[in-house]
Amino acid sequence: MAKSYKEIMNDITTFVFDVDGVLTDSSVFVTNEGEMLRTMNIRDGYAMKAAVESGYNVCIISGGSNEGVRIRLRNLGISEIHLATPDKVQTFQEYTEKHGIKPEEVLYMGDDIPDFHVMKLVGLPTCPQDASPEIKNICRYISHVKGGKGAARDVIEQVMKVQGKWMEHFSGKHD
Repeated sequence: MAKSYKEIMNDITTFVFDVDGVLTDSSVFVTNEGEMLRTMNIRDGYAMKAAVESGYNVCIISGGSNEGVRIRLRNLGISEIHLATPDKVQTFQEYTEKHGIKPEEVLYMGDDIPDFHVMKLVGLPTCPQDASPEIKNICRYISHVKGGKGAARDVIEQVMKVQGKWMEHFSGKHD
């Protein structure tokens, strides 16, 4: 009998997130200069920072290349940020090999076709509620939350709760 997604969460050591459509709501605001601005959810950021501080590996693999996104993620303590990635599978394989991470220990959250092939390699493929049908079809867990609205927080919080680390992390020093 196959494990439930909650049982798989016991084995998760690593979170990998796409950016556009996962950490953002897929919208871009284009300035007169052509710069594309995105919004990111503070609660997602809080959970990613909590995961890093609790010893989880957190990695970003995105086809987009926005330096503002890189700065935001670095400020959360994430050091593995792969932007403008043409081949997500290759980047994922290089990342897991470099850090000795087994694919079955990885939760990957993606939302659209560029995430499809890499998501088939991981232990727990997940997606936001508003992901494309092709992605939803391969996910073991579909968040009840849309991309950019707390979907990353949803999966991080669930994993940390299953592993007994969610409230253990918080001591009142964060805001």
